[in-house]
Amino acid sequence: QVRLVESGGGLVQTGGSLRLSCIVSTRTGSSTYAMGWFRQAPGKEREFVAAISWTSATIYYADSVKGRFTISRDNAKNTVYLEMNSLKAEDTAVYYCAARPARLGVTLSVADYDYWGQGTQVTISS
Repeated sequence: QVRLVESGGGLVQTGGSLRLSCIVSTRTGSSTYAMGWFRQAPGKEREFVAAISWTSATIYYADSVKGRFTISRDNAKNTVYLEMNSLKAEDTAVYYCAARPARLGVTLSVADYDYWGQGTQVTISS
C-alpha cells in the first residue's frame, strides 16, 4: 500500500546538523498524505517531533525542537525532509516518518498515523 523509507541518520557532535529524508511510495501513486516525524529514545515512548500537511500550509513542531528543526516536503519527489540544526545529546533517538491520508488533516498523535517507516538512527555525541 504505502511504503516509507527514511535515510540521513548518523553520528554527529553536539551543535552539528543532519538532514533526514523520507521517500513515500504508494501502489497507486496518486494518494495524498499528511506527514509526521517522530522519534524514540531507548527506554522511552515514541514522541512527536514535527508534522506537515500535504500543501505545507500547516506545520507543527514539538516545543523541544522549535527553532532548531525544520520540516519540509517536495511532493514532486514524494519526499519529506527534516532539517535538524544545533543538535543536542537529548536528540539522540531513532527517527521515524509517518503518513496519514491528507483529508484527515495533520495531527501530533502517534496513534493517528497509519503508515510508518523503519526508522533511522540519530546519535549526538557530546
